Amino acid sequence: MLSNDSIHALTDTHCHILHMINKTTLSAFSNSEIQEIRKILHQASLKNVSNIFEIGTTKIDSVLSIELAKLFKNIFPVIGVHPHEATDNYQNDVLFLKNLLDEHHEKIVGIGECGLDKHYPDHNLNAQIALFKSQIELALKYNKALVVHTRDAEDETYAVLEQYKDQLKRVTIHCYSNSLNFAQQITSWGWFLGIGGTVTYPKNNLLRDVVKTVGINALVLETDAPFLPPQIIRGKQNSPEQIFTIAHYVAELLEISFEDVASVTTANAEKLFQASTSTDVA
Repeated sequence: MLSNDSIHALTDTHCHILHMINKTTLSAFSNSEIQEIRKILHQASLKNVSNIFEIGTTKIDSVLSIELAKLFKNIFPVIGVHPHEATDNYQNDVLFLKNLLDEHHEKIVGIGECGLDKHYPDHNLNAQIALFKSQIELALKYNKALVVHTRDAEDETYAVLEQYKDQLKRVTIHCYSNSLNFAQQITSWGWFLGIGGTVTYPKNNLLRDVVKTVGINALVLETDAPFLPPQIIRGKQNSPEQIFTIAHYVAELLEISFEDVASVTTANAEKLFQASTSTDVA
């Protein structure tokens, strides 16, 4: 559990540090890459962002997220295959993830990001659904949190998740961008919405309405760094330190204290991932 002195620490529940440093191969981390990561973590710590969940999108990302967590105690690995990577040979990806879970069961805290994405016209929806369901089954079998990606596929995502709503207990909808009705249904199941920099975008009134309706107890904070920076740095690379910006924005939006946002969302992250978080940066 969180210690009393860590209750106001901030947590980034969805980050891609590997993408920030352009790490795309399974080679060992170089000294320069390690120093680059240390700088990212240090900058985050200056804003009291103490815990970062590194999210897998490919098999390579998933392996490296585990290696990253071995190097830095404040990084927690989530392994998974993104729907954009779905092919008719999805079973090979699922077997790969299963082998990682068997070997690193204690280290891995979640499965994802997985889900459905119909944004691009060449998507393979049948393969995406099969891959998504298989990763849900892994989360259930190994008792891991599930990190869901859904884009332009609300109805299809709901249809899949509804089949598992009584079995899945720990779920977050990453980068929430769906309807208020979907949000209310998801949170009624005890699941979380991942709120990031997009909540600060001037035209995103729908997401602000969602946040105000479901309330702080249903939220976790995320950056999706290096993607989706908050409005104040829009057009630049995002980073975990921006959780501080997002938390302040959410506090103003909900008319509650920054401390309440920090403590509740960090406690929610701990509940979601069942991870023992820290206040120190390695």
